[in-house]
Amino acid sequence: MTTKEQPTAKNQLIRFYQDRTAALTAQIASLKMRNRIFLTAELLTFAAAIGFVAAYTVYGKLWLTGMAALTGVAYIVARRMDVNNSERTARLTARRTAYENELEYLDGDFSPFDDGRRYSDPQHPFAYDMDIFGPQSLFHRINRTVTTGGSDELARRLSSLPDCDGMEENGRENMLPEDAKTSHFIEYIEQQHSIIDRLAADEELRTEFAARRQDTPTDTGAVLQALDDVHRMRLPAWAGSKTAAIFAWLSLGGFFTTVVLSAFCSLPSGIPTAWGTLHLFIQLMMCNRPLRAIDKTAGRLDSEFRAYGELMDILTKNETAANAGPTLASAGEAFGSLRRILDGLDRRGNVLGLILFDIFMLSDFFLVRRFRRWQQCHTETIGRCIREVSTLDALISMATFRYNEPEAGSAEICNSTDVVYEARGLWHPFIDSHAVRNDFDIADSHYYIVTGANMAGKSTFLRSLGVNYILAMNGMPVFAESLKVSVFSLFSSMRTSDDLAHGISYFNAELLRLKQLIAHCHRHRRTLIILDEILKGTNSLDKLNGSRMFLDAISRLPVSGVIATHDLELSRMADERPERFHNFCFEIRLADEITYTYKITPGVARNQNATHLLRKIIEKV
Repeated sequence: MTTKEQPTAKNQLIRFYQDRTAALTAQIASLKMRNRIFLTAELLTFAAAIGFVAAYTVYGKLWLTGMAALTGVAYIVARRMDVNNSERTARLTARRTAYENELEYLDGDFSPFDDGRRYSDPQHPFAYDMDIFGPQSLFHRINRTVTTGGSDELARRLSSLPDCDGMEENGRENMLPEDAKTSHFIEYIEQQHSIIDRLAADEELRTEFAARRQDTPTDTGAVLQALDDVHRMRLPAWAGSKTAAIFAWLSLGGFFTTVVLSAFCSLPSGIPTAWGTLHLFIQLMMCNRPLRAIDKTAGRLDSEFRAYGELMDILTKNETAANAGPTLASAGEAFGSLRRILDGLDRRGNVLGLILFDIFMLSDFFLVRRFRRWQQCHTETIGRCIREVSTLDALISMATFRYNEPEAGSAEICNSTDVVYEARGLWHPFIDSHAVRNDFDIADSHYYIVTGANMAGKSTFLRSLGVNYILAMNGMPVFAESLKVSVFSLFSSMRTSDDLAHGISYFNAELLRLKQLIAHCHRHRRTLIILDEILKGTNSLDKLNGSRMFLDAISRLPVSGVIATHDLELSRMADERPERFHNFCFEIRLADEITYTYKITPGVARNQNATHLLRKIIEKV
């Protein structure tokens, strides 16, 4: 579909991203031109400084030393400006990439984002059937996470519903009465919906966050493991000793006193030299092992810790994000301290600097002490903050989805112990907003048998019901003009496959899935089941009898269901038990060309297309 055909809201969104991309491209070009100017200035000032030094050695004029110093300072200034300019160029380039990725999303290309196929599980109650994970999936469209923890949290939310594991915490939720649990979960959904809407309105935060995304997400698990290792690390007793600190300060005071006396009095220079050498060797003996241990745990994840520090800086400056993460505010000092410690570890790579800092500042000694203090004060706090960042990472992805789908609406969650599903203008989120929209209601303990020809829209409609319910339960936008639902469990069987490696035939796999469905319905008080062709793996008569027997049995449980089938005979259940079973269909019109309406209507489908389409093929043989 071309841009002109896009709905107005999407047009405005595309223009917004295009304008931002163009503006950043112009800024980046200007900054790159400055980079060339700064580089030229660096070369000229460096050459001039060397020239003035050389001239001084030849002519011995004092003013030449002044010019050498002046051009040296000019080189340092130009170098600093060049570094700052390069850093700003990199930040703006990352922001531009974020906008370009969103333009690709709006064009139907989700390749810049992780598709989450590792989370796919054919045994899951609904995620596999509803295309939650994998290429072109719901996760693929939503995911903008920059950390593995955020990705895991987003996957957990999309694959969890209240009756599964969504709001249970240490079993306490199960101790509440059923109506209290439902109210609690509705309150939670509304809170998440509010946060997502506020984050969606904060374009600056979302873009700044997306600009931190790298080819490989920051490894949350590795960082948490490192924090656990740090927390359990045993450092020498002197690292926390006040006596050792007093001796260190007294030694520094004595050392500088000898340096001054040696410079301005008659004290032999060998005394401060020996004292400084003693500083160096004592620290090498005392600090080398603990600093290697520190570097092995925290230092090896230097880039990950710094990445989290940047994310924390972004989030703590944002009111909505800070309120959603109650311990984020206390993390600023912790990450600032850790960043300085990591900088200290980096400086140890400069041997000359290491010797000088150890001699004149007892750098290694105080670095170990600072790490010990950080270990005692901040490891648990940072662990909690990192988990909160994972939650916010997922919420920001969900908010971006909200922002990118202006045609979508909001669901109403009603407090009812029955299955309630009332949809007006419902369509599948994977189809653009020109999709045919349908109205459909599901009542508690009622069953809806949907018939229709191949490609008439039955399976897409079933997935529309399931995916929009999953979105609603996560406080996300739903693809409907209006949607009112209660809180219930969901189970589907639409994509059963055989497993030859384990000797499981297609029919046996179907039976195992139906057995899993029945067990699930027994464990959950209210369930909506979505089925596409029960018992496809057997002959027509056996399939009909088995399907009728299964529906008779399941209708005795507190279950509601939508069942798509090609077997028109199954629709007779609505004649026999009209108080529980209802017929709906997707009708087609047969002519030289088949017309698909994709509209669901009451009744049983009259037209099928398999013979018609096959005849067209055979005519060409």
